[in-house]
Amino acid sequence: MALRGKSINLFLMDGSAIGRVKCTLANWTGVAYKIPRTEIEKCRERDDLKQSGVYFLFGYSDLTGENVVYIGQAGARKNGEGILNRLQEHKRNPDKDYWTEAVVFTTSNNSFGPTEISFLENRFCKIATESKRYIVKNGNDPTPGNLTEEKESELEEFIDYAKIVMGTLGHKIFEPIISSIKTENDIAVQMPQDSEPIFYFERPTGKASGRRTAEGFVVFKGSVVSLKLQHSCPENVRRYREQYAAEIDENGVVLSDILLSSPSAAASFVGGSSLSGNLMWKTGEGKTLKEIESMVLSFP
Repeated sequence: MALRGKSINLFLMDGSAIGRVKCTLANWTGVAYKIPRTEIEKCRERDDLKQSGVYFLFGYSDLTGENVVYIGQAGARKNGEGILNRLQEHKRNPDKDYWTEAVVFTTSNNSFGPTEISFLENRFCKIATESKRYIVKNGNDPTPGNLTEEKESELEEFIDYAKIVMGTLGHKIFEPIISSIKTENDIAVQMPQDSEPIFYFERPTGKASGRRTAEGFVVFKGSVVSLKLQHSCPENVRRYREQYAAEIDENGVVLSDILLSSPSAAASFVGGSSLSGNLMWKTGEGKTLKEIESMVLSFP
């Protein structure tokens, strides 16, 4: 079934793209806010931020520079303080100085109770962890709570909309770096619905596979890379090797899908030297990426 278009309303609350943003979606009771850490105090008069909801604290690791996120829930209190109060507490906490902005999800009709926000926190943490886009800093797994199947179905629909909104607000925390694929003998093969072909890079010491995406080139789990880096290896690829060192075992086998910036970066990552992705990556029929590109460009 073809995906339908969505109409999203973004309100720049401060008249600036780098300020606070309110986001709503047609036919959705949810309300989302993107709030820079420095602008938290400006939200004191917003009643919907005193409700129950789920929030995300986005920032960067001081050690590695990687994206990090903390996912939490906030229940409305008798004194009228809910989400906003929790954000203010986190802002005052010296152990959470890494975050630079928050994204908040609540509802226009204040319909979230303790069970609903516990379920959403649990599901959001699970999806974010599985996508491997961000380091999830939650110390404990949140409890999913006990829901009726009707309520669970309703909240799963809320999550589907929240995924769209979160991506629109600039965070791909819920998006896997590659669509579902299957493997044969630990080497990825293309599923029928994939529009981009699977490419292979074969060397005497092993074989790698991957595919182009809208963000770059993904080297698939099960690929074998060179453990030794040559002098010609580009500096950005050396940084990738450091960043993903834990995802490569002692035999050079890649333990999870890895997103690189371009086909050449991916080829160099695999081969350990400066290599052209257009020439090294080939389809199962032996056509290079360059030849595939030429075929596309010459299509009438």
